[in-house]
Amino acid sequence: MSNPLLSAEDRARRIRCVIFDIDGVMTDCKLYLTHDGEEIKAVNVRDGLGMKLLMKQGIEVAVISGRPSVAMQKRLEFLGVQHIWLNTEDKLPAYRTLLGKLGITDEQCAHMGDDVPDLPLFAQVGLALAPGDAHPKAKAAAHWISHQRGGDGAIREAVDFILACQGKDA
Repeated sequence: MSNPLLSAEDRARRIRCVIFDIDGVMTDCKLYLTHDGEEIKAVNVRDGLGMKLLMKQGIEVAVISGRPSVAMQKRLEFLGVQHIWLNTEDKLPAYRTLLGKLGITDEQCAHMGDDVPDLPLFAQVGLALAPGDAHPKAKAAAHWISHQRGGDGAIREAVDFILACQGKDA
């Protein structure tokens, strides 16, 4: 467990991996459904660029989401994300697998989530991040809160924050 007295900036300096949720973080938390029941999701291109910027700077990017999504799987693969867990309601086993695979500690990991299912990860990671429109319980548990809404640039703002704290170019 990380030191509760550390500032968000101090926490961000240690980060080697950032984990993102999908619904409410990468998207606006809405499900758009076709007449066939197919889901359509909108994403922010700047958020995708932010993920690529992290990877360019040697910071691993992972996604752990409670829902399945073929469209998001394809989007994440297009961005070059190597660590993807979809349809994973209990996120802790995937998180532990990721840490073991990367050989990193809780303190070196950040998670951006927006609601109650993200709280177990928030309790483990060194840096808990939330979009500006996250559920109040997620905001209360976060070390840093974006000014942007989920799906509307919150990821890019978080990436810029982490990279700035590490003295790296965005």
